[in-house]
Amino acid sequence: MTRRTNEFRTRWLPWLLGAALWAVALSMAVHAAEPAKVRLATDWYPQPEHGGFYHALVKGYYREAGLDVEILAGGPNAFATQKVATRAAEFGMGSTDDVLMANERGIPVIAVGATMQHDPQGIMVHEASPVRGFADLSGKTVAVTPGTTWFPYLVKRYRLEGVQERAHTFSIGAFLKDPGYIQQCFLTSEPFFARESGARTRVLLISESGYDPYRVFFARRDLARERPEVVRGFVRASVRGWREYMADPTTAHAEISRRNPELTAAKMTYSHEALRDLRFVLGDPAKGEEAGTMSGERWERQWKVLKDLGVMKGRSTLADAWTPEFCGEPAAKGQGKGKP
Repeated sequence: MTRRTNEFRTRWLPWLLGAALWAVALSMAVHAAEPAKVRLATDWYPQPEHGGFYHALVKGYYREAGLDVEILAGGPNAFATQKVATRAAEFGMGSTDDVLMANERGIPVIAVGATMQHDPQGIMVHEASPVRGFADLSGKTVAVTPGTTWFPYLVKRYRLEGVQERAHTFSIGAFLKDPGYIQQCFLTSEPFFARESGARTRVLLISESGYDPYRVFFARRDLARERPEVVRGFVRASVRGWREYMADPTTAHAEISRRNPELTAAKMTYSHEALRDLRFVLGDPAKGEEAGTMSGERWERQWKVLKDLGVMKGRSTLADAWTPEFCGEPAAKGQGKGKP
């Protein structure tokens, strides 16, 4: 019995221990290789304004970055900041002012990259409207989303008198019926639907008034702090997706069409061309703008605008709301090319 025991110890025990260690190492390696699961909460139903994310998803760029990404469709009440804050998503879409105001309300989110260098948000009027500029809005009624901050900015900046707000319904039905109707819009979207229904329009871009936020994607501050490799991988893959989407939208549009069959090819082409021709995503190279990057100067300018409006009370700081760590700053700021 002792001889057999010694034989087992000398011959088989080292082999069994080695096999066990190998199995543990293999299990750890497999576990380590598993992609990190993250979710992106978008601000609307699948559309070309999300094209870079869908391009990166279909092309496998997130997988290459070690991420298993799920894109969650939004809608009229997307509430992406709340979804990220409550851990229903790891990333969300919004704008500079969305993130600043979220932090002012105690929601700990931080912008990590720019989806668009300039916001396509605007005010849409009929072509024959007497409203030719923002100053002409005095005495008019404008349909806007309740709680929006750019509208009181316009009222103050242009000293508008007698202007009234009505709740925006996310539809152009009322606009089509009333030649005097004025409503907010995305230049990349509503003008197309109006044109399809026979209405000729003009759009006053909010960014041309001096209220010029980025469209951004953001994460919880603790995720950026504790798992920077996840955030960095998501940012780099997303920016790569946006750059390639602007050059060729075919891949992303096929996926968007699959997820949102009501969106026609003509509408997607219109949106992509507007994003491309007006350089909402890529920005102006003469100003050092490039896809994904964000400027501290522009963030500070937006911060001051909101403080002047009285909606920022100093409960948070700029450092709470954004970081160039993952996306870099524009080349014009002396930072060289952005990190993505």
